[in-house]
Amino acid sequence: MRRLGSNDTLTVDDTLKEKLVTDWRTADLCEFDRLMLDYVERVARAAYEIDAAYIDNLKAHGFTDRMLHDIVQVTAYFSYVNRLADGLGVELED
Repeated sequence: MRRLGSNDTLTVDDTLKEKLVTDWRTADLCEFDRLMLDYVERVARAAYEIDAAYIDNLKAHGFTDRMLHDIVQVTAYFSYVNRLADGLGVELED
């Protein structure tokens, strides 16, 4: 999903960027990235549906406990901040 450019910065192809924003399922991603994004979506929308079998499947595909922890932490933080802003009626600045 990511690659380092010649100037050692993280770059994302514009086409990929558009697909990630509109529907990540249509993007040309490796299985690992697809599993990660599915996990992110489940954590954000229906974490109560995640069971041991789902986690075991992620681990079978190379995810470590640390990776899963970090994914949940970042997803939960952004979910929290977005709900806080929405609940307070905060609008984006131009």
